[in-house]
Amino acid sequence: MFGARCLLLALRRCSSAPCPKHTQAARLRVCEALEAQEVAGDIKVQGWVRSVRSQKEVLFLHVNDGSSLESLQIVADPSLENRDLTFGSAVEVQGKLVKSLHRMQNVELKAENIRVVGPCDTLTFPFKPRERQPLEYSRQFPHLRCRTNALSSLLRVRSEATAAIHSFFKDNGYVHVHTPIITSNDCEGAGELFHVRTSNKVQERGENSHFFNVPAFLTVSGQLHLEVMAGAFTQVFTFGPTFRAENSQSRRHLAEFYMVEAEMSFTESLQDIIQVMEDIFKTVTSIVLSKCPQDVELFHKSVSPAQKGRLEQMLKNKFITISYTEAVDILKRAPQTFIFQPKWGSDLQTEHEKYLVKHCGEVPVFVVNYPYDLKPFYMRDNEDGPQHTVAAVDLLVPGIGELCGGSLREERLHFLQPRLERLGLADAYQWYLDLRQFGSAPHGGFGMGFERYLQCILGVDNIKDVIPFPRFPHSCLL
Repeated sequence: MFGARCLLLALRRCSSAPCPKHTQAARLRVCEALEAQEVAGDIKVQGWVRSVRSQKEVLFLHVNDGSSLESLQIVADPSLENRDLTFGSAVEVQGKLVKSLHRMQNVELKAENIRVVGPCDTLTFPFKPRERQPLEYSRQFPHLRCRTNALSSLLRVRSEATAAIHSFFKDNGYVHVHTPIITSNDCEGAGELFHVRTSNKVQERGENSHFFNVPAFLTVSGQLHLEVMAGAFTQVFTFGPTFRAENSQSRRHLAEFYMVEAEMSFTESLQDIIQVMEDIFKTVTSIVLSKCPQDVELFHKSVSPAQKGRLEQMLKNKFITISYTEAVDILKRAPQTFIFQPKWGSDLQTEHEKYLVKHCGEVPVFVVNYPYDLKPFYMRDNEDGPQHTVAAVDLLVPGIGELCGGSLREERLHFLQPRLERLGLADAYQWYLDLRQFGSAPHGGFGMGFERYLQCILGVDNIKDVIPFPRFPHSCLL
């Protein structure tokens, strides 16, 4: 009996004693390893090989996982080399993080084990080590171009800018709204819409030909839905994809692009909207420059060397405001000849917008109070004459032209209803008229093209190079 109790106690002690465990290597991202201030033992890094250099006594690799522009140098014994360890291959490297003797880097990884997770056929891989391919070449390979320095830097900048935009609006009390992608509205009235239909080619006899019982389109803007929400939440914004079926191959247009849009109730001054537009540009850009200095520098050095100075000018100077009428007068006095002759009542073309920015010292320019007949029905009538205008604003920036567009909205039912009736839209927009009858407040808002914003701060000439998977006429790869 005593012996049995002793055996039971011994078993309990054994079961409560800690069992020896195999310590797993700590996984670090490349950016974390590069920022390490102290050496560390038994760590693991995963990524893709950017370069391989084999010497008699040492093997050098550079591995990148997309977390930074800079790659981590791996130092290994040549015995760890194998035929699958090539440029582009996916690898997992385990070893010790040690101080580097090279003055250009703080640390390096002394490898104890290198495992090739996925080999890469370097003969058919479209990118080669130490070759800087033009952006036009990379565009042919949307499934692989994210491996290049330019596109990986672009995508990190894009990610930080997205986060900064959300942060700006949250810090200023805006509510984020997910506006629909499928809509029955045509916000711009331009008719350049993608129709949404089902893939069923055969309809039952008597069946409604529309899935939603009404024609449906991919959205060109979330503005009208934001106006609904601004009637309850005061300040709202959305950030999502928009679509234009515009048959344009220009460097400024895409069929699918992202828009930042905001709407504010209880605002009666166009200046309030102008101030938000300037604030978001400067705030988001400053955050991107502080969070992604190496990525931005890559573009400023290798893509657009003069862009750094232009961007500094934009950030330190107050944006200029001129009226549409003043803009036309400036263009008429211009010493250069335009393809489109400037005249009052005609829309400003890209060549006009770029000249106005240049005329104002390469500082962004707000153009306000456009002709009534040029703008959509929802813009507020200024009730001026004889040149009838609306309270609209466009922001023009160096190298791009129009970046943002906004206005005060027509909140007065007795102005809005006759205009919709003249356009034959009163029935389709009865809900929009309802908003003016049930607690309507003066309001306004704006939209900013996200890809054009990225073009502006990075100096990228073609909009197709600032979005991961560009969609444009005759091209929908992937």
